[in-house]
Amino acid sequence: MASRRVVVTGMGALTPIGLGVSAYWDGLRNGVSGADYITHFDASRFPTQFACEVKNFDPSLHLHKRDIRRMDLFSIYAIVAAIEAIEDAQLDFNKIDKSRVAIVLGSGIGGLKTFEDEMKKYFVENLSQCLPEGQAPKGPRFSPFFIPKMIIDIAAGHISMRYGITGPNYACVSACSTSANCIADAWMLIKTGMADVVITGGSEAAVTESGVGGFNAMKALSTRNDDPKTASRPFDKDRDGFVLGEGSGVLILEAYEHAVERGAKIYAELSGVGLTADAYHLTAPHPDGAGAAAVMRKAIESAGKQPQDVDYINLHGTSTPLGDVAETKAIKKVFGEHAYKLSLSSTKSMTGHLLGAAGAIEAIATVLAIHHQTIPPTINHFTDDPECDLDYTFNKARSKPIKVALSNTFGFGGHNVCLLFEKVE
Repeated sequence: MASRRVVVTGMGALTPIGLGVSAYWDGLRNGVSGADYITHFDASRFPTQFACEVKNFDPSLHLHKRDIRRMDLFSIYAIVAAIEAIEDAQLDFNKIDKSRVAIVLGSGIGGLKTFEDEMKKYFVENLSQCLPEGQAPKGPRFSPFFIPKMIIDIAAGHISMRYGITGPNYACVSACSTSANCIADAWMLIKTGMADVVITGGSEAAVTESGVGGFNAMKALSTRNDDPKTASRPFDKDRDGFVLGEGSGVLILEAYEHAVERGAKIYAELSGVGLTADAYHLTAPHPDGAGAAAVMRKAIESAGKQPQDVDYINLHGTSTPLGDVAETKAIKKVFGEHAYKLSLSSTKSMTGHLLGAAGAIEAIATVLAIHHQTIPPTINHFTDDPECDLDYTFNKARSKPIKVALSNTFGFGGHNVCLLFEKVE
């Protein structure tokens, strides 16, 4: 069982540059920026007043209004992306064993807006109870859906209930590495024979007052309020922080034999996974990129490949001063002279940083790069950084033969994940 091959047979995406995988790819290929001024709340008092929001999204096209009221936005995003992925894979749950289907889908933060809303209501109600002396205030009132809307595992739960899927069902949480970790777990479930099909990925809806305010307090976000569209500048000398994004990405992973037996189309093979920890700092990467280098090596080794076999890397590339340099150093450590022959890009330059959903939408971008034999660009490059001197595919997409590609994802706490995808001949 441990030698089972794992392939991608379906994908779904809700992103700041396109609703659905086709629109998402069009945005990537054409170098579209998803950044704009925040509409979810009044951000005029915040140091950062822009983000990469999902635009023109109507959940009632996909879900009943009653269900929408009982879900946080991160769950809604996850379910809609899952619906697209399942339809794309042409999965008929009446024809396959639903106990052999798993769901591993996470979020870095979960129902942040639900938490904010409930706590605001709680404090406003308490402050408003100016009662005569001796009269006790009413007890605290919370929505019965407060906890079920907020908890991170609930998105996976909703998907299982929608389709009657009874196999392994859980969420991973590892900050910005969350959905890549979920994909890695999904790969292991299929490799070890515990599942034949896994619905996996991640979702995030943290463009809220506390989300933006919290990252502002850490000085992690760009504050380029005069020019939001070009604020995400990975590997540019004048980068000043990441742009917060939201959305969801879901992939259908499947045992190769299972996919072939049911006549499924195959986008790519997930043939290697790497997992490491920096063990260095709460939020900063190891300055020499030690953990990032180790995770790429592990992914390449687990796939039985050599560094020179890799054609493209979808970089973590958040547009932070420290992170982009550390990732560049890591690539040089692993690939040596081949580092200068690699095509690289950071699609966060277009989507912003989707936190717990970043690994999933970037895995989809990597699979699509292989499928279309096209390197998506790193947009918003204006000034070279001498410490970032590799080929980052600046500003314009490029056609190129791609057989093997990596997707890097790193998270606060030092969590590192690398996924190796390859073309199925």
